[in-house]
Amino acid sequence: MTDPFAHHPGLRDLIRPSADSFFRTITVAQIKARMAEQGIPLTLPFHDDATREALRAEALAGHQGDLWIFAYGSLIWDPALEFAELRRAHAPCHARRFILVDTHGGRGTEAAPGVMAALDDGPGCDGVAFRIAADKVDVETEILFRREMIAPGYHARFIPVRIDGQDIRALSFLADHDDPSMRAGISRADQVRFAATGAGVLGTSLAYLESTVAHLAGFGIIDADASALLAEALAYPAAGA
Repeated sequence: MTDPFAHHPGLRDLIRPSADSFFRTITVAQIKARMAEQGIPLTLPFHDDATREALRAEALAGHQGDLWIFAYGSLIWDPALEFAELRRAHAPCHARRFILVDTHGGRGTEAAPGVMAALDDGPGCDGVAFRIAADKVDVETEILFRREMIAPGYHARFIPVRIDGQDIRALSFLADHDDPSMRAGISRADQVRFAATGAGVLGTSLAYLESTVAHLAGFGIIDADASALLAEALAYPAAGA
């Protein structure tokens, strides 16, 4: 297969090309510089390069051949990866939950927290799977881990994913409930407020939620919880302020 969009040609314009993605070349130094420019305190416990590479080696230990990556949030529309194929996919026994509370300056601050999605236990999650060719796995996962594992919050794990009735294993990033940013018991009121008002160096939580809902819809996926959260956030008095 030479066209990554062969199975979903209508989605070609919905996925940001890797060459245009900020996340393709993201570094801790860049994030720290942006935060300093905006006067955001450096409170995020960034992973150093050695720690992040050790986590990548652990996650990929024993893997051979092409690699599937399951995306459920911003990776859907801005993967920053050179992929050989993308497919709509379903992750059984998981759910997209808006429980990652950002107070460190990404899409929220201590004064105005933001909220983003994490993959957690649940009845099933529809998302997108990207296939990385075997000869690009090392380069592309180094880029992926610089983005997703820039700091604690997720576990990088292989999970079962279903594509057109076929079961595969895909790498994804699951909620780490030992991290204080992962708040499984967050109230709906806080979810709405954080989604409506959180902002940081990566943009607003509202824009993140809007893009998640819109791009899921582009794949024919309706996430009832995400759509309801977006409607409530847009109705929040300070939304977009």
